Amino acid sequence: MRNRIVTEDLEDIAGGPLPYQELEGKTVLVSGANGFLPSYMVETLLYLNEIAHKAAVQIIALVRNKEKAETRFAEYRNRKDLKLVVHDVCDPITIDGPVDTVIHAASQASPKYFGSDPVGTLSANILGTRHLLELALAKNSGRFLFFSSAEIYGQLDPDQIPATEFTTGRVDPMDVRSCYAESKRMGETMCVSWLQQYGVPVRIVRPFHTYGPGMALDDGRVFSDLVAAVVQERDIVLQSDGSALRAYCYLSDAVRGFFSVLFHGEAGSVYNVGNKRAEISVRDLADTLVMLFPERNCKVVRTVRGHPPGYLPSRIQRIAPDTAKLEAIGWQPRYGIEKGFKRTILSFL
Repeated sequence: MRNRIVTEDLEDIAGGPLPYQELEGKTVLVSGANGFLPSYMVETLLYLNEIAHKAAVQIIALVRNKEKAETRFAEYRNRKDLKLVVHDVCDPITIDGPVDTVIHAASQASPKYFGSDPVGTLSANILGTRHLLELALAKNSGRFLFFSSAEIYGQLDPDQIPATEFTTGRVDPMDVRSCYAESKRMGETMCVSWLQQYGVPVRIVRPFHTYGPGMALDDGRVFSDLVAAVVQERDIVLQSDGSALRAYCYLSDAVRGFFSVLFHGEAGSVYNVGNKRAEISVRDLADTLVMLFPERNCKVVRTVRGHPPGYLPSRIQRIAPDTAKLEAIGWQPRYGIEKGFKRTILSFL
């Protein structure tokens, strides 16, 4: 049975004013489909098929790990509207039949991979992007959505925050952690190049820190660690002074943003997807989570410990999005820190 929180989220996403009917009878390919963000898009499309009482949208879920994908989509086993295709996007892609929409979200987004597998990290963002763009070109796809990242902003000056889509920060190409940001930057440039030269109708989203049901609690990001501690009834151990400021966006808000760009975004444009109204320091977030769940008997311990192998901590002190472009096409966030994180933790209990 589908998780109650997830069901409520899907109802929220599907119940909005977006023209989902434009996908009726179409085939949507999603790369990295069992990832945290794109898997909720897949579930939304499946839910839309359910409430329409017909398989109006065919979903091709491109995944690298069959076992993980079957676990992620266990609720939808044997559905005729979902096809799992095991394939590494770093290799050329051949798909039989039409592909009307491509959502390219295959990527190693967890910071723990930036140090342990930088080559694998950048390859999906460069080689994978080329192969998906070539597929979209061959299939004459009507929509192409590329998942970039807020990491592309790099080091920003204080007066550049909140970051607009026109902001450029400093990324050191000699820092191995830049494997992610630099390859996402190149992925964006590849998208606009394929649009300019071949007419592939690309749209780009730059997700900021996003959390919600289904997030990996061991992926090395600080907000994942905080949620994991409360879920597992452990004390929250801060590995820094906790002063870093981040803007956190609840998953259903982010997914509504992605679909907003898919349907209403301008071809060749990029859109920040985040919640500028939900900016908070790490230490204040830790205190908030403890306050929200007093029955878990957790407390915040302020000390410094070593990071896990391969993890390279960000040196960015503050990052927050300007979402005026996204709001101009009809999007607004609905969840603040307390409500969003409470729903997230409840989804794991």
